[in-house]
Amino acid sequence: MTSVASVGPTAAAGGPVGDAILDARILIVDDKEANVVLLERMLRGAGYRALTVTQDPRTVRALHETHRYDLILLDLQMPGMDGFAVMEGLMQVEQGGYLPVLVITAQPGHKLRALQAGARDFVSKPFDMAEVLTRVHNMLEVRLLHVEIVRQNAELKRLFDEVVAERQRSERLALGVAPDSIVARLQARPDVREESLAGVTVLVADVVGFADLAAAPDSGDLHHVLEELFAAFDRLAHDGGLRKVKTLGNSYMAAAGVPTPDHEHAARTVRLALAMRDALEQFNGRTASALQLRIGIASGTAVAAVIGRRQYLYDLWGDAVAIAARMESHGVAGRVQLSNDTRLLLDASWALEVRGTLEVEGLGAVQTWFLP
Repeated sequence: MTSVASVGPTAAAGGPVGDAILDARILIVDDKEANVVLLERMLRGAGYRALTVTQDPRTVRALHETHRYDLILLDLQMPGMDGFAVMEGLMQVEQGGYLPVLVITAQPGHKLRALQAGARDFVSKPFDMAEVLTRVHNMLEVRLLHVEIVRQNAELKRLFDEVVAERQRSERLALGVAPDSIVARLQARPDVREESLAGVTVLVADVVGFADLAAAPDSGDLHHVLEELFAAFDRLAHDGGLRKVKTLGNSYMAAAGVPTPDHEHAARTVRLALAMRDALEQFNGRTASALQLRIGIASGTAVAAVIGRRQYLYDLWGDAVAIAARMESHGVAGRVQLSNDTRLLLDASWALEVRGTLEVEGLGAVQTWFLP
């Protein structure tokens, strides 16, 4: 037998307070009609309005896929399909692994097994009204807080994506050149003079962790966070004898040995990477943030040129740039990854950790290393 009560108002958007808990969507699952009636009366008497009941455990997964309940009161011992099998089906719906399940059982041995299967809490039979209402309220409070945090994180990511997109648009307008049009412009402009550089070390860094900035600094200040960090990186690059090449979104690129040759270009770049990492750690400590840098470094040849007609960009491309970008994109957050060409230019005082080989398009396998 299956009976479905009317579903009340949806959860309030303002957070898990007041009527938001009373409007939470609750599903009661028990094969015994007397238990279903008793639980429904308890919850309606406490003010809960959005209740659905069923005595058929085989319908639970489909009901949850449709209504996305905030709480499922689930009996464990039911004929045909027990509560453990129901939870296995719910796990396929809740891809994040969070089951909003409060199990109902008269068997003490089932409690631990249910929690290990993904249930969040349990209610013992015979029912104690105070226990039922307390556990339901506490679990709904946690569930609605979780839903609100997920919503806020999604909003934060949206704001961050807007900031990055706006920064990219601003840079393209300021520089008068699209980020992928350098080669096309060179082919169309024979008057642009290229300079081949034999000894260059390139650093590419990506700031990761913006999605975790939920509290400090405020999400509205993401643009200022990028500005503050890149200004600090600019100072460190200048003081270290490197040239900032460009930024794009939350990525930063600098190089040593350009435009003036420098026999210490590899060591200067490695020192900059460590200084940037320290600067970010200080920023995290000051702002209670959890940002990280993923840095790639490579040495070799490059081509440099001043590009543009009304506004000019000093840009860099070539093997060293391509490999540094590969070192960064295939790196690890919080670590600095080097190509083997960079390692060979460093003296024995640098203790490096072997990472392995990395396939670089057009160059094949490249040996990689981590800074400590």
